[in-house]
Amino acid sequence: MTAPRGEAPGDGAASEAGARRAFDAIVLAGGRARRLGGASKPDVEVGGVALLDHALAAVVGASHVVVVGPPQVARPGVATVLEDPPDGGPVAGVAAGLDALAADGPDLVVVLACDVPGAARVLPALLAAAEATDVDGARMVGAEGRPQHLVAGYRRASLRAALDRLPAVHGAAMHRLVEGLRLVDVADHEGATVDADTWADVQRLDAALSDRIDP
Repeated sequence: MTAPRGEAPGDGAASEAGARRAFDAIVLAGGRARRLGGASKPDVEVGGVALLDHALAAVVGASHVVVVGPPQVARPGVATVLEDPPDGGPVAGVAAGLDALAADGPDLVVVLACDVPGAARVLPALLAAAEATDVDGARMVGAEGRPQHLVAGYRRASLRAALDRLPAVHGAAMHRLVEGLRLVDVADHEGATVDADTWADVQRLDAALSDRIDP
């Protein structure tokens, strides 16, 4: 995979984890971003780097990466697809991404929303937890105890089976997709999975990233 444009700050942990554990990655970069006034969320910058490029930097160790989003967010050397019909929600995006990956790829598939610029800091722990025996994957759990289904790693066969069980993927909720899956919850103790849903979120994340870079 060609490195994404821009350079997200980090300590290389995600890349080292990718070298140890084979995984594919689906990065979700669609949606209407109504709470951002309809702005192109993947192109919103935190710390001078677009959110999508933060996400691509987090999964730089993946065997294959597919971005699910409109053509205008495409990055050189990175496969980009869009669910059909568009704006089908996260489950439809996951389905489109999984269809675009080779069926015989690595057992583990990371699913990552593009609006979590701190994901690289927790990906190694997530990958390690997802490799536990007798589980279908692992997901991060935020500080408020909310499961982060879109900062998660799923076993490919389990994810495919869960999608096949749904009557329809368009408009389906993520919690419906994962119910019944045996998932390891990985606590996020440092706020790395805070997402950028509003401009206030973007400002807070930008300030927090600046503090990390310039203590």
